[in-house]
Amino acid sequence: MIPAAFSYTRPASLAEALSLLAGASDGTKVINGGQSLLPLLKLRVAEVDRLIDIGRLGELQGIRPGADGGLVIGGAVPYTAVLASPLVAERCPLLAETIADIGDVQVRNRGTLGGSVAHADPASDLPAAMLALDASFVTRSSAGERVVAADGFFHGAFETDLRPDELLMELRIPGLAAGTGTAYRRLAQPASGYSLVGVAAVVRTDAGRVVDARVGITGVGEVAYRARAVETALLGGSSVADAAAHAADGQVVASDIHADAEYRGAMAVVFTRRAIEAATVRAG
Repeated sequence: MIPAAFSYTRPASLAEALSLLAGASDGTKVINGGQSLLPLLKLRVAEVDRLIDIGRLGELQGIRPGADGGLVIGGAVPYTAVLASPLVAERCPLLAETIADIGDVQVRNRGTLGGSVAHADPASDLPAAMLALDASFVTRSSAGERVVAADGFFHGAFETDLRPDELLMELRIPGLAAGTGTAYRRLAQPASGYSLVGVAAVVRTDAGRVVDARVGITGVGEVAYRARAVETALLGGSSVADAAAHAADGQVVASDIHADAEYRGAMAVVFTRRAIEAATVRAG
């Protein structure tokens, strides 16, 4: 299908992009890789008056070391650059593991981390990983800059804390302490590859005991979330199986043509257990 007509602007600088957003109407959208937005436009599920293309802004590129052994990743960095980065492999293997099976070659070449996070698809894999990694996002408008924790960024299906006049500049991921293991496990819908359930686990152990745990889950409800009941149970000494049983606590579990609520809830428990078990083994 052909999308409805819209205007297209490619700003030459970050300052120009922010200036355009400052005076933009509700029908203005930012496009980067376009792997989420363009299909919606072609199907006319969404319409825009204007697209602002930020894909070539140098300020949104690059992967560099962050404080305390962490990472800083530009908002327009594509998946393939992350997968090819030795720094990511060394400092944040969970990120590479999470995005390795996203989409196909074209999606990974064009799609970007910042675009996925800002889009906040309920079945997107990255939000779960960002939550488990305790990441934060740097946003900027012509009025200034903000740093928003991932745990408060995702508000609902396709809804985030990103304001209409802001760009997502970079993703900041803290370093992992010694004795920490990570893992991502997911149940993919066979045709689309989207996650019916995706679970990111970050587990730190000391003398065989779990002393820190963060679990992010996607695909289960209308937005990715921290599975705090699972984390509390692990830190309280519960077995992995008993802790994983709390995977969907407090959630309105989604039901659709791909999986009803009962099945999706059961799979949330299964894949939470698998992610925690794998992360615990890697923690040593």
